[in-house]
Order: sequence, then C-alpha cells, then structure tokens
Amino acid sequence: MVEIQVSTEKCDACNTCIDTCPVEVYEIKDGKSVPARQGECLACKACEAQCPNGAIQVTE
Repeated sequence: MVEIQVSTEKCDACNTCIDTCPVEVYEIKDGKSVPARQGECLACKACEAQCPNGAIQVTE
C-alpha cells in the first residue's frame, strides 16, 4: 500500500503535483494539496520529484 504525506507547512498549492500526477491523485483543498485519491497512486514518485517545495513524500 502506498502512503502519501503532504507537509502543510511546505505546500503552497502551486498545482505542480496536480499537473504531474498521471492518475489525478491530488486536489487543492483549503489552499493546500491533498492526496484525495491515494488508492489510485502508482508510486511513480513524479509528484515527489517535481514538488518545488519538497512537500510530498511517497512511501510504499
């Protein structure tokens, strides 16, 4: 099972994770990115690599 953690302190809702994710896991809620469909995650870690703030951590 994949676990996605988004640091609310680092996230500035830049939409990079939304634009990068091939299966549309993320949504912006209350000005922060949230993994709304975590079960769909492929663990490709593209979001983790592309986040300019280092706010995302994907673990398997």
